[in-house]
Amino acid sequence: MSLRHARSAAAVRRVREAVDYLPVEIIDLRHFGAAELRPLLMEEARLWSERMNWDYQSSAEMILRYLDSKILPGYAAVDEGRVVGYSFFVYEGSKGVVGDMFTARQSQSDLNERLLNHVTETLQNSPGIHRIEAQLLLHDTGSTVAPFVRRGFRRFPRLFMSLPLRPAPDFRAPELRGIILRSWAEQDFQAGANVIMQSYAGHVDSEINDQYRSIAGSLRFLNNIVRFPGCGTFDPASSLTAVHTASRSVIGMLLCSRVREDVGHVTQVCVLPEYRGQGLARTMMASCLRSLLERKFSELSLTVTGANHNAVALYERLGFHTRRVFDAFVWEG
Repeated sequence: MSLRHARSAAAVRRVREAVDYLPVEIIDLRHFGAAELRPLLMEEARLWSERMNWDYQSSAEMILRYLDSKILPGYAAVDEGRVVGYSFFVYEGSKGVVGDMFTARQSQSDLNERLLNHVTETLQNSPGIHRIEAQLLLHDTGSTVAPFVRRGFRRFPRLFMSLPLRPAPDFRAPELRGIILRSWAEQDFQAGANVIMQSYAGHVDSEINDQYRSIAGSLRFLNNIVRFPGCGTFDPASSLTAVHTASRSVIGMLLCSRVREDVGHVTQVCVLPEYRGQGLARTMMASCLRSLLERKFSELSLTVTGANHNAVALYERLGFHTRRVFDAFVWEG
């Protein structure tokens, strides 16, 4: 090779190396549509299936529809014209909620951090926003902590627990006196919201989710669980309402969704404080399990805050084991 050709080849290598080290761009998510994000969301759906046995397909399709409508705020990480990561958020009155964050390079924490820095900075500087919540279920505890804690967020470790239903678990529930269980019904929304608000008064979970603090917020929570696929498809057959027979008032409930064809996920268990200690939560779990077993489900999962020691102990007695630990973050300005 001549000296001139050698110099030319070296120059080409330097150009290629410079291109290789060009920083990934962070761009407004609304510049992109479903076509650009679909490969990334399909990769994310695969991880939801591997790590938690969740079918994320319906949630991914909903996000893609929002992307095509150009109304979903957030950011995309773009490398040489290809979207390699994204994060989005939503506004709920004076609150912002980080909906999701995912990158194709999960081992590159710097890219995750850049996306979350953009999202949290945008939310904290949005006029009228006084609270921000985030729960990134797909990410292991500690893996996303830096951008949140740096900006003054509080951190709450949460557990993802699961119970195999094959072979069928065998546990006994106490017999209830003066309380009946029936299937969840449409007319239970208002009473159910009241149970949620009273059950979580002063509870650590009301620090993580401020919807629990009011009737209006609890109604929004119930509406999201029952009518939207963000946490699976609501399963009325395994969802229960506990009614005090003498007063005919709703005193507790258990809501369950289907996150895969044969996997259930408990989205809510709550009992009014004055009716605790009677085994009602355990009995509702037993009834839910019977319904799932009759329909050949293979697994039941749930999430619980690590600091909620009584609930964690109950689930462990029922045979649930901690499969993953993730973080919830809260900022109040």
